[in-house]
Amino acid sequence: MSVLIVTSLGDIVVDLYTDKCPLTSKNFLKLCKIKYYNGCLFHTVQKDFTAQTGDPTGTGAGGDSVYKFLYGDQARFFSDEIHLDLKHTKVGTVAMASAGENLNASQFYITLRDDLDYLDGKHTVFGEVAEGHETLTRINEAYVDDKNRSYKNISKIINNVTNDERIAKDKLLQLIKSSIM
Repeated sequence: MSVLIVTSLGDIVVDLYTDKCPLTSKNFLKLCKIKYYNGCLFHTVQKDFTAQTGDPTGTGAGGDSVYKFLYGDQARFFSDEIHLDLKHTKVGTVAMASAGENLNASQFYITLRDDLDYLDGKHTVFGEVAEGHETLTRINEAYVDDKNRSYKNISKIINNVTNDERIAKDKLLQLIKSSIM
């Protein structure tokens, strides 16, 4: 399963680890489907570390899991799905930005450098960037303030989901354009 993230700096295709992280993947896919992430900023960009998004308030303090919408406030967060073989070894690793153990909601991050192994076992890794590494480079090079907020907003505009494991970005863009028109 793949998701296309169209940002103001370019496109990113993320392949999800649906077999190993079904709860996290379902949360992410359902939030994409209801357009929860549309317009979310990359609210924290730490050069050569991570770019974090998924908070509709844009502050880094907000966000809910899809399970809250299904089961109420007590389900705002969901459990970790940590697998020791899913690691932060390369640029483009996608993981939940949890507020602590078993406190996953909507926020996630994408790694901007290799070998961030000290994050292993602490955050649920649920996907990887399949296409759009040049976009990650542009995000990594963004000018930020002392709170790691980009001076020029980097927003996520559209999410689109496909069942294909990997699909050409052009085909996804055609699907989006045809669904908009």
